[in-house]
Amino acid sequence: MIIHLCFHGIGSCEREREPGEARYWVTEPTFYRLLDEVAAHPHVRLSFDDGNASDASVALPALLGRGLRATFFALAGRLDDPVSLGAADLEELRAAGMAIGSHGWAHVPWRGLSAVDARRELVDARVALAEASRGPITEAALPLGRYDRRLLRRLRSTGYDAVFTSDRFPARPGSWLQARYSVTAADTVDSVRSVITHRPGLHDARNAVVSTIKRWR
Repeated sequence: MIIHLCFHGIGSCEREREPGEARYWVTEPTFYRLLDEVAAHPHVRLSFDDGNASDASVALPALLGRGLRATFFALAGRLDDPVSLGAADLEELRAAGMAIGSHGWAHVPWRGLSAVDARRELVDARVALAEASRGPITEAALPLGRYDRRLLRRLRSTGYDAVFTSDRFPARPGSWLQARYSVTAADTVDSVRSVITHRPGLHDARNAVVSTIKRWR
């Protein structure tokens, strides 16, 4: 089994773009300690959502210094935002051996989108990110973790190789839908270690059942 850990911002959230965003930012010292822990567990995979500038300025050198790799799910609508990843940052990440994925265009839930909005979020954003990063975009991460059967059909028809959720249970290698654990400001090395090393139990089973309900609703 694989444990996917998902980060958002590193450092201090100077301005929330959505209510509650700050709770998903972790301080730099905590981030470094968490990476040191992750480096000892080869079954852990890392990803970064929202395309914050700290992905390139803080996370990238820290990952390279520990021999770690990650996938960065960027937002096409924020490529010109000075506090977000731009085209040059995406090229730098890719050149350093990191993967680039799509988090859509405007960081809105993809569930229930109209056909026009779905094309912008699932197709146009993918094209823009591929052009900006000068490479293919084969994976997507669901903004705010919301999905249903109709959205998954749309994502499959768009041709993504894998889609990442926020469902908080271990993932199976090769599965098209991959669950992740979001790291929050409240997390510590001990709390993340408990996620990485725990044996699957009732809580994981409950989250897997919820995921199944989402896939079929």
